Amino acid sequence: MRKRFLKDIKKTQASSSAGPEPSEKRRKGARAWPVPKHVLSRRGAISFSSSSSLFGAPDPRQLAQRRGAISYDSSDQTALYIRMLGACVIFKQLFSRDVRVRSQVGFEPERRGSHPYLGVDFRTLHSRAESAGSIPARRIRRLFSFQRHLLSSRFLRGAPHLNPLHILDEDYCGQAKCMLEKVGSWNFDIFFFDRLTNGNSLVTLTLYLLSHYGLIELFQLDMVKVHRFLVLVQEDYHNHNPYHNSVHAADVTQAMHCYLKEPKLAKSLTSCDILLGILAAVTHDLDHPGVNQPFLIKTNHYLAALYRNTSVLENHHWRSAVGLLRETKLFSHLPAEDSLNMERQLGSLILATDISRQNEYLSKFRAHLDQEDLCLGNASHRHFILQMALKCADICNPCRPWELSKQWSEKVTEEFFHQGDIEKKHKLEVSPLCDSETNSIADVQIGFMTYVVEPLFAEWARFSDTRLSQTMLGHLCLNKASWNAMQPEASGSSEELESEQEASSRALPQGSPQS
Repeated sequence: MRKRFLKDIKKTQASSSAGPEPSEKRRKGARAWPVPKHVLSRRGAISFSSSSSLFGAPDPRQLAQRRGAISYDSSDQTALYIRMLGACVIFKQLFSRDVRVRSQVGFEPERRGSHPYLGVDFRTLHSRAESAGSIPARRIRRLFSFQRHLLSSRFLRGAPHLNPLHILDEDYCGQAKCMLEKVGSWNFDIFFFDRLTNGNSLVTLTLYLLSHYGLIELFQLDMVKVHRFLVLVQEDYHNHNPYHNSVHAADVTQAMHCYLKEPKLAKSLTSCDILLGILAAVTHDLDHPGVNQPFLIKTNHYLAALYRNTSVLENHHWRSAVGLLRETKLFSHLPAEDSLNMERQLGSLILATDISRQNEYLSKFRAHLDQEDLCLGNASHRHFILQMALKCADICNPCRPWELSKQWSEKVTEEFFHQGDIEKKHKLEVSPLCDSETNSIADVQIGFMTYVVEPLFAEWARFSDTRLSQTMLGHLCLNKASWNAMQPEASGSSEELESEQEASSRALPQGSPQS
């Protein structure tokens, strides 16, 4: 049955009047792939089971003319994944222009990462490391999602929909658009948004924010370069990392947008400040290897030697971001001095996220607030506030609603414990908080909230005493109480805790005003 179906498709393409040479037709016919997991988990526009009597019902000639993809019933693991190639000229032109596979434009097919240490590839140490056979699947996923992503990028640019493409799952774009209208809400669910955009949350969100603030027109940015830069950034995040991945970058970018809308910042920041703040949030963990700085130092990683054991990861994130800026020539139209100044300020913002310098920045922030000498008309003071805003955005997960905060807590602890497992495997000293045998998620989170998050957000609330600040502190209090309740030695009855949380919830503001 499948062979006859494929043969009919090939015959249909062979009868096309304006087709290529016969040998080329055979190459561009329907191609059969194992069904990717992301296809099996979705409901496509054309969905049927190969074991069903309806399998042969659709006319193959009609299917061959479609511009989308064909997915089968998710219960049929043995079905073939059919990709219609050559049916959408617009798609092929834009794909070759924007989202070209790196090997086709002179780059290595794998990311230029910080993998090697101890003579071992970082990717081989992750339980989720992608096998060599997963590379085609990744390219298929990019092909599968590009038409949907293209439509979202078109509406972000405000382009008219002349002869719109008939794409798969068009309703997902509508839902993503509705979510972006509420991107200023502190309850924004970045996990759901990432699913709606098929893993393109960072690209889609950043394009929207650049358009929202009018930065593309103001700085005369080339949309092709912008899109290519963001796609490369998203690719250079290691999505096998449970926490430090492109979704985390998108979450930090959304939080940064919420802070940029705060009254004190909104009336003081320049367009250049806003552009730097967004770019810093997008790239602040670029090419993160999934392990921390002490691990890189004690394993004599080349990055630790390169940056002399000082802000190793942050320096690498910054240099990686600068490399992509220059590779895509995003600021090539600006004067050389302005472009270099943007790169330096971007580095200053990213370096501020070094958690080992937390007390240094917090003490400086507290001193400014005590002396009441912060003047946002001063460029250096505005830059310092951007640094503090990025620091808050980077560790704001405990201040999110419990449903979101809990997921982030589990992901970051999973990454810690995975590092601990690697250290045990190579007989290294296990880093603090990374031993799954002596630490729990609740232990890690309570300590982090108490000694890192609470002091920082208390000072931020002093600087910007708004509804959003009070909302964040309220969620922080509730989330800490929830983790305390999970401790085996937690005191007090669960009924008392629930009544306390219910009372706190009634007094908690329900998020910041919408943009």
